[in-house]
Amino acid sequence: MNNDDEENEEFFQPPEIKETPEETARKTGLAFSAGITLFGSVVVLMGFGYLADRLFGSSPNGLVVGIILGAIIGFFQFFRLTSQIFRK
Repeated sequence: MNNDDEENEEFFQPPEIKETPEETARKTGLAFSAGITLFGSVVVLMGFGYLADRLFGSSPNGLVVGIILGAIIGFFQFFRLTSQIFRK
């Protein structure tokens, strides 16, 4: 390999950046909390929808609305948390 090949190789490959253990732990915690938040919001709002169906006799409308609202809120929070993982 000559110098031109080495320069081109460096141009196409970003320099390797070592993460500290603290940064890895922070990213792992954010990823875990993003998954729990997505799952939890769907389950909790699905439960509220189920209770609304039982109270008002509107089965399955409350359950469906609860799942949809839970998914919307859950994905919003999921993307908010995962954007913090990739922030420098």
